Amino acid sequence: MKIAQVSSLMEAVPPKLYGGTERIVSYLTDELVELGHDVTLFASGDSVTKAKLDAAWPNALRLEPGMKDYLAPHIVLLERLARQADEFDLIHLHIDYLGYPLLERIGVPFVTTLHGRLDLPELQRLYDVFDKVPVVSISDSQREPLPQANYVGTIHHGLPADLLRLGDGKEGYLAFIGRISPEKAPDAAIRIAGQAGMKIKIAAKVDKVDQAYFEREIEPLLAQPHVDFIGEINDQQKSEFLGNAAGLLFPIAWREPFGLAMIEAMACGTPVVAMRNGSVPEVIDDGITGFIVESEAAAIQAVSALPSLDRRQVRERFEQRFTARRMAEDYVALYERLIAARKAPMLMLA
Repeated sequence: MKIAQVSSLMEAVPPKLYGGTERIVSYLTDELVELGHDVTLFASGDSVTKAKLDAAWPNALRLEPGMKDYLAPHIVLLERLARQADEFDLIHLHIDYLGYPLLERIGVPFVTTLHGRLDLPELQRLYDVFDKVPVVSISDSQREPLPQANYVGTIHHGLPADLLRLGDGKEGYLAFIGRISPEKAPDAAIRIAGQAGMKIKIAAKVDKVDQAYFEREIEPLLAQPHVDFIGEINDQQKSEFLGNAAGLLFPIAWREPFGLAMIEAMACGTPVVAMRNGSVPEVIDDGITGFIVESEAAAIQAVSALPSLDRRQVRERFEQRFTARRMAEDYVALYERLIAARKAPMLMLA
């Protein structure tokens, strides 16, 4: 199969540091190549991939000094894609709705994975208009605010099986990883760890949009003796950071579409204590790969029970449910259905 994978230009594929969507695009693209498919990745020129790279812009936009118009490079990307579209059996978009007007008119089968939040009010009208565009959700929970979209499947994320290694949790701290923002609730993680009598290490980035929140709400908490703020880390540092932790705290305060940090921890054998929100019940096997809780008080109790969980079993569940190979095979099955449906329009996709 000849497949185009189309990534946002904001981050390289894979990203140098933080960037969940671009990381998944990388894992999926490389696994599709390993499965024998002819794949072209449309992404920034500093991307690294096993596929053919079509670079619409020389560098990731987030790292471009003086960049003022982030839309213009994406229009260039879409034009490059349009000029080659008839060379592909299927086009897979990871740029939200930006390509819909173009791809609906080209005639090549395409699908979009929705990587972000769907509870924005503007999306209601957009998907009333583009109600036939095939989209993939990354959890069933993600769909709830936008039921009118044309979902053709839910495909959970996956990681390369050998990316992260099993750890023993020997350093005994709690981990928080990802992004400092109100919806990720790092303040709750700090409180939970403190009241559980445990050290917490925080490996997280601070986006410009969240800088004021960080300075006002989180920075004053970092002086507490049980808190160690590390900052942003890369994939090579995650095995040690997560593998040495007794558990990952995931006290989200929003409808999390997926939560890559949860399966990264599981790949290291590290159990997760997570608030019941968004995708959490779809990802965590309660009492096996971690604990799903309803409150900070329940999270504190769950932390004390972390030693009762078998880290090897946590890793085994990751291997069963959340590898990149499983993700790629699920997408290939979907691609085949979409291509068949284009040839026989009456074929039901759902």
